Amino acid sequence: MKLLVTGGAGYVGSVCAARLLEAGHEVVVVDDLSTGHADAIPDGCKFVEADIAEAAGDLLADSFDGVLHFAAKSLVGESMQEPFKYWHGNVVTSLRLLEAVREHGTPRLVFSSTAATYGEPENVPITEDAPTRPTNTYGATKLAIDHAISSYAAAHGLAAVSLRYFNVAGAHGAFGERHTVETHLIPIVLQVALGQREQVQMFGDDWPTEDGTCVRDYIHVTDLADAHLLALEHAQPGTHRVYNLGNGTGFSVKQVIDTCRKVTGHPIPALVAPRRAGDPATLVASSQRAREELSWEPARADLERIVRDAWEFTRSRNQG
Repeated sequence: MKLLVTGGAGYVGSVCAARLLEAGHEVVVVDDLSTGHADAIPDGCKFVEADIAEAAGDLLADSFDGVLHFAAKSLVGESMQEPFKYWHGNVVTSLRLLEAVREHGTPRLVFSSTAATYGEPENVPITEDAPTRPTNTYGATKLAIDHAISSYAAAHGLAAVSLRYFNVAGAHGAFGERHTVETHLIPIVLQVALGQREQVQMFGDDWPTEDGTCVRDYIHVTDLADAHLLALEHAQPGTHRVYNLGNGTGFSVKQVIDTCRKVTGHPIPALVAPRRAGDPATLVASSQRAREELSWEPARADLERIVRDAWEFTRSRNQG
């Protein structure tokens, strides 16, 4: 298939582009490089540096079999401080992309959504029929895009899939996580191991969990990319399906830090800090629907494997 990958210079987008190439697809990446990296785009992809909202119409006129939409603003804290940046950058851009998809008859769309659309869950693990009550602007914009996709699927016969997940980690060879502003636990802990930070903070150690620290869902980035490929294959015309993706169990903050200590051989000092307002004790997504309907199985769900791959990538970048 000939596929357009928006945001393909970013972390998840670049890994997915690499997996698409490995599967024999023709891949065009469009990215404005506002947060992505040109050297993260896999060799073999055609690259268009452009604003997606402005370029989508011209690009899709060249007859594509599908779009994988990763491009988004994704910092939760920033989304609360600069809502216009998120409503415009995420929702308006996605609406313009959807209009280009409709105009040129592009048959498939896979959207990188988020489990942040659920907010604070009533039940864990979170299933797709859980109430969607996002607690931040980022999650609200992603939910709005999901609603728009449903409308376009119903009205125009689009075959669409949204994938919702929490924490992506690990690396796929030369493609891994590197953000200018890092907010994710595993890369922050690995920065301590590299000497780039003095310590890592644990926000509370008195949560109602097995070891007192928050439990979160982590999914290997390669497993996540593979789910996008399966979603492309299973998308049905006129239907918008939503799937949660996760490891099924979750790992605590202490487990993550201990695993990073084991993998890196570094003591990694950890400081207990006060709880953060709005932090749920446990966030884990159920992947049962994805397993049943997409035949998706996370092959790299072991935490040590996730951390090891992330560490190899981070260390190689640091040495470079």
